[in-house]
Amino acid sequence: MTMTREGIARQILTPTRRGSVAPFLVMDVMTAAAKAEAEGQSVIHMEVGQPAAPTPLSIRQAAAQALSDGQIGYTLALGIPELRQRIARHYAETHGIEVPIGRIAVTMGSSSAFILTFLALFETGARVAIASPGYPAYKNILEALGCEVVFIETTVATRYAVTPDMLAAEHAKKKLDGILIASPANPTGTMMTPEALKALVEAAQAMGIRFISDEIYHGLSYEMPCHTALETSEDVVVINSFSKYYCMTGWRIGWMIVPESLARSVECLAQNLFISAPQLSQVAALAAYEATAELEVIKAGYAANRRVLLDGFPKVGLDRLLPVDGAFYVYADVSRYTNDSLDFARRMLAETGIAATPGPDFDPYGGLQAIRFSFAGSTAEMEEAVRRLGAWLK
Repeated sequence: MTMTREGIARQILTPTRRGSVAPFLVMDVMTAAAKAEAEGQSVIHMEVGQPAAPTPLSIRQAAAQALSDGQIGYTLALGIPELRQRIARHYAETHGIEVPIGRIAVTMGSSSAFILTFLALFETGARVAIASPGYPAYKNILEALGCEVVFIETTVATRYAVTPDMLAAEHAKKKLDGILIASPANPTGTMMTPEALKALVEAAQAMGIRFISDEIYHGLSYEMPCHTALETSEDVVVINSFSKYYCMTGWRIGWMIVPESLARSVECLAQNLFISAPQLSQVAALAAYEATAELEVIKAGYAANRRVLLDGFPKVGLDRLLPVDGAFYVYADVSRYTNDSLDFARRMLAETGIAATPGPDFDPYGGLQAIRFSFAGSTAEMEEAVRRLGAWLK
């Protein structure tokens, strides 16, 4: 039988292996939660890692002024000089580190920074280690770019952080090309001590393993201050974002700091892939550094929410919780109730109106026994979530 032109087109327009990445499950939960709300259900959103607070007024005013001026166009691929200079000042003031602006690239959120980093650092087939549990987009982006992901399973013994010994053990099995860590981490909220971070950076470099530090939750810590990998070495890639602490998720603006040897490669990649980050978002990000007073009030709300969940969850039966040093997540073991956290999350949304993210999004080992709860909403919502869960889990 002769195929029609439309049939042939349909047959050849299928996803490549690289394009067939796993879904980001939290987005599926968001879709289900939105559907439930549209049908009249009262939903408490604890699924997405997004501040419920609006972007501070001074940031929005800076963007409004830029819109009024009307000249919104391309910028230099690495970002407007004023913002890069302000980021450099941030590292000097916060960490006592001098970072030349030539090593700073402004990006479209941390997501484009990961793409730029992986392309600049790794050839197809490179083996890159990430912690498990960990942020799912690490794996999915790496695999889409043809890299091999090596999960290093973390446990309570190391406070859910990768240690030099764990890294060395994986490297001994088969050579690793890179390692990506996050502190504070998603989904666990755990942080590495400065000593642990320094030891891991130095161990990776001694083994010839490229080191990437995801620091997008810097500013959101409760038990210890945040430390950057740049305190140990210039020969690392640091990725950060205005999304979390600065309440600018939808503005899609972030930055990365690279060694001098990578700066030109990152610039050329950015020119060709993205041209530049949006000028409007860059102007807004520059103003974000002057919004500290409002941002600290928002952070105090997260701290109150954290205390509500850490006090309330054990009382209603969720007493196996990972340390919550930073970020705005509680990662809870639900194995006493289920061996299928996907089904648990579906039932919890349908029966309690609480939307949360099942563990398989973050962990290929124990994810079916875990749920991530975001506490980026209001304190009243957190209190209501504890009440609803208590009634449901009885």
